[in-house]
Amino acid sequence: MIDLYHFPFSTCSQKVRLVFAEKGLDFVSHEVDIMAGRQHDPEYVKLNPKHVVPTLVHDGHVLTESSLIIRYLDDAFPEPPLRPAEPLARYAADRWIKRVDEAVHPAAPTVTFAIGPRPILLLQPAEVREAELAAIPDPGARAARRSVLDHGVRAPEFAGAFGTFLAALDDMEAEFAERSWLAGERFGLADATVFPYVLRLEHLAMDALLSAPARPRVADWIARVKARPSYAIAVEAWAAPAVVEMMRANGRAVWPEVEPLTQGAPAA
Repeated sequence: MIDLYHFPFSTCSQKVRLVFAEKGLDFVSHEVDIMAGRQHDPEYVKLNPKHVVPTLVHDGHVLTESSLIIRYLDDAFPEPPLRPAEPLARYAADRWIKRVDEAVHPAAPTVTFAIGPRPILLLQPAEVREAELAAIPDPGARAARRSVLDHGVRAPEFAGAFGTFLAALDDMEAEFAERSWLAGERFGLADATVFPYVLRLEHLAMDALLSAPARPRVADWIARVKARPSYAIAVEAWAAPAVVEMMRANGRAVWPEVEPLTQGAPAA
């Protein structure tokens, strides 16, 4: 039995669900509503002391850290393999996973909370919002969340975080000139890892960054990932249309301020 504690729109949860779907594995779903602060519940924190999702429980063993979870799943359930056998291709996969862990993922909450759920969170009573901020265990992450909730895309942290996404997209576009997928000629752990962050930009209505005129190879890759059965199972089935439209509406509202950042100019 495999239990997965996850949240539908969590990027880390999406990549783990993609691996489940690619391997044809089932799991017992336990949704942790991170928008309501349920990741801070004492019973969940016993499983995941970092107050984050996802958490995997397999045969009584608790596994955290999504990049380690997907490697574990690939080792424990080796068919079909999602890590390349060839050393250089495996290096390419690990390089992208490391980049997400160290740069893209830390930037994602800043980009997300400056736009997507911000209007709703600002409607909360101040004491509720403060309690949820206080529950974030990492002081740096707590300060950045407070800043983007207060200032949105004008927060000083936003431009750098957004630039991290843009740099990743540009490097993907260049690398797709040499190979079909991020680590070779087949979908693998690197694609499952990176895709949720690219999808996050789409959900925030940053379509102009992902279009064929702007980045044709990235646009083609997105279409090919979405055409895979795993996308419908692991991502689309969990993405409530009303939530997606709310995020996209908020993204469209701030795009005039965000678009200048794509040209290296400060937002007005």
